[in-house]
Amino acid sequence: MEKIRIQKIMADAGYCSRRKAEELISQGRVKLNGRPVKLGDKADSKALISVDGEKIYIPRKKNMVYIMLNKPRGYVTTVSDELDRKCVMDLFEDLEERVYPVGRLDRNSEGLLLFTNDGEFANNIMHPSRHISKTYRVTVRPDISDEQLVRLSEGVEIDGKKTLPANVVVKDKEAGRVVLLITIKEGRNRQIRKMCEAVGLEVARLRRISIGPLKLGMLKPGAYRNLTPDELRAIRNAIGKEN
Repeated sequence: MEKIRIQKIMADAGYCSRRKAEELISQGRVKLNGRPVKLGDKADSKALISVDGEKIYIPRKKNMVYIMLNKPRGYVTTVSDELDRKCVMDLFEDLEERVYPVGRLDRNSEGLLLFTNDGEFANNIMHPSRHISKTYRVTVRPDISDEQLVRLSEGVEIDGKKTLPANVVVKDKEAGRVVLLITIKEGRNRQIRKMCEAVGLEVARLRRISIGPLKLGMLKPGAYRNLTPDELRAIRNAIGKEN
């Protein structure tokens, strides 16, 4: 198996830049299979590399891609659609690697959606046992009572099964309109909409603004970008993947 310089392995894994990796190596903070390394040392992709005792996660194949997209309303979360509706894949331009959505947002929902070609990464985020939190900015009508807030927070029955407790905060309130921030740790089909319907609320707008530590921020609708090394490290920590 081909060996490459350790600073390049660290950079390719998304841990940090190559220059930063060289600094860490010079400071004696990087180890290969438990032993300190020096600049110029090489290793293969199966090596155990750590920084300050923290293992670096090395992707099993090259050119792993991790992208966040601000999905606009009106797009379906599929690679292609037999009804010829607009698909989220139509929003990508000049993307060399073939990627797939991690989970989904329904056609009328918008906001943060992840894409990758790393199947293990995607499965870890979506697996129910991980309980990765997802926060939504939800506009409901006409108003919300304390009783409805309590029911949403404690869990309501949808599709024959009660939802896990949720964090529900009233962000803004006007006549006939309330904006909620709802954080859940499940990923059931159309869960937020069904929860609101179960307590008698109409959802006027639904936008996902975060997945675990990943935040949508100021990314414009229809725009996308690669996750930063810090974001990758944070989400891997959230799903319990050692780095």
